[in-house]
Amino acid sequence: MQAFDQIQELWQKHDVAVKVSADEMLQQAKKEVNGLKFKSTLNLLGMLASFIAIAALWIFFHFESWTTHVGISITMIAIGVYILILYRDHRLISKNDYTVHPNEYLSNLKTYQLNRYKLYNSLYWFYTVALSLGLIFYFIEILAHLSTTMRVVAIGLTFLWILFCSTILRKAVIKREKERISLLIEKFERISSQISSPEQF
Repeated sequence: MQAFDQIQELWQKHDVAVKVSADEMLQQAKKEVNGLKFKSTLNLLGMLASFIAIAALWIFFHFESWTTHVGISITMIAIGVYILILYRDHRLISKNDYTVHPNEYLSNLKTYQLNRYKLYNSLYWFYTVALSLGLIFYFIEILAHLSTTMRVVAIGLTFLWILFCSTILRKAVIKREKERISLLIEKFERISSQISSPEQF
């Protein structure tokens, strides 16, 4: 019986130690939110850099074929649309102070999660098809200047890169981001419940 009492006492001490205050959870969530914002900013800057690089290519190089201009236009439109989507999502996770308005931030985080799901599913395929179409038009003029071997290599590598990004890389990114956002949502739900629980008593 004494052994049971000691085990029970040890368990109660452990239970107390495991409990984390809302402030501590907010500190943990702060690190994760900052990481999410940083990643979102990097994605946005990367897409902007791509857009600027393609625009510079279009401005400073002389292309003779109309297909090249069509290809670059399609590519820039696809990247431009993607930038707007990324910016909208970035604003969702950046506009509110999660320490002041955890419930509002939780709502925005759930919307962000839903937007990311759409982005990596239906919108991703629009982006991939538009980018592939743009590359096909762009390559018509460029490939004409290459040997047959170089054409096969260029087309093969481009196809393999798009295939890799659309399958293995996309699935890995979706899984990692889903886990990260779900964990963050769970933390904010726990924070919200801890903040609102004193009002119930």
